[in-house]
Amino acid sequence: MDVSILPSDPAGQPDIGYTPDHSKYLARVKFRQENEKLETTLPPEFPPRLDSGLAWDGNTLSEEYDWNYHLTPEDLKEVDSALHYFKQLGKSLGFVNQETFPLPNLHNTLRDISREIHNGHGFKVIRGVPVSKYTREENIIIYAGISSHVAPIRGRQDHQHDGKPADVVLAHIKDLTAKVDANNIGAPAYTAEKQVFHTDIGDVIALFALGESAEGGQSYLSSSWKVYNELAATRPDLIRTLAEPWAFDEFGKGVKPFTLRPLLYHQPATDSTPERLIIQYARRSFTGYWGLPRSSDIPPITEAQAEALDALHYTAEKYAVSLDFHQGDIQYANNLSIFHARAGFRDSEEKQRHLVRLWLRDEENAWNTPEPLQDRWDRVYKDVTAEKSVFPLEPRIRSASKGEDKPNGRPLE
Repeated sequence: MDVSILPSDPAGQPDIGYTPDHSKYLARVKFRQENEKLETTLPPEFPPRLDSGLAWDGNTLSEEYDWNYHLTPEDLKEVDSALHYFKQLGKSLGFVNQETFPLPNLHNTLRDISREIHNGHGFKVIRGVPVSKYTREENIIIYAGISSHVAPIRGRQDHQHDGKPADVVLAHIKDLTAKVDANNIGAPAYTAEKQVFHTDIGDVIALFALGESAEGGQSYLSSSWKVYNELAATRPDLIRTLAEPWAFDEFGKGVKPFTLRPLLYHQPATDSTPERLIIQYARRSFTGYWGLPRSSDIPPITEAQAEALDALHYTAEKYAVSLDFHQGDIQYANNLSIFHARAGFRDSEEKQRHLVRLWLRDEENAWNTPEPLQDRWDRVYKDVTAEKSVFPLEPRIRSASKGEDKPNGRPLE
């Protein structure tokens, strides 16, 4: 990619890119520890440690938790029957729900999976959808149908389709670099590059593998609660940094050039909810990526924030679990307690990595949304209708991730 044509970072921006550089990270740690007086206490009311099944170590997790659910022959018959039932209704895909895609026996298992996602270990993988048996549209109906029993509400991932207002609720994750100019790509989802640890937007992230790569492309998950525990014990100053407002780049696509909000939120226990911790961030909001470089007319991040970004990534990497994503797998992850990342990969003519994504919510098990995030959550979940819901069957770059397009409306990251 020719980066020479891209605008420069804002004045004062630290030497940090989208892809973490371990040597630069260690040098920044050393310099700050030797030259700055770092805080030694946590922010008020933040816990020294979170003790929960959500705070797991991926190096030993398989010893205590089986995150796989393999669809049985009986399950697959029920799914196939539900598909045919929905198709004979003659409705558009926006109308896929628990009633129009009935799974009378599998339903209870899928509700257990929702509880596991929200209150257990934070993720589950359903394996064994026979993708090659069905058409693209049928696979997406099956995906939406199974998911409606896990988390019934689908979120908006784009606000337009073919130039018209729409609730686009499905996104494709595929390497499009052979077809799309690099300057039009502003997110690694549309490349074969390594994707660093981050969160999306919304409560539950679902990914369905329509195809797998010839090599690489492993999916990595890491507990943000485990990351918090380590940083709280070793670098409380970074917890303070994460809990302070940051300038999130809107990349010229929002009402304002940037928005201010923390990355880290603490929710004390109440009579009805346990103590919770939420980290929400995407590294490219602070470093830029390809066709969407960090805007030059907004505040730069600080050296402390640059170190915090690297600390999140490398600590998440230290405690991550690796999942081999195979065709027919559906991965569900709690976006409020889990970081996710992806290894770089190589496609071939015969094997190409192709995922489709849903942003989901389950009101029965949903966590409270922090007030600074409510506007973003509303942009995703508010007023999405079955009639206006669109499920693109072919890959395309979402408006918020395009390097050239700057559509009216708010970005959905």
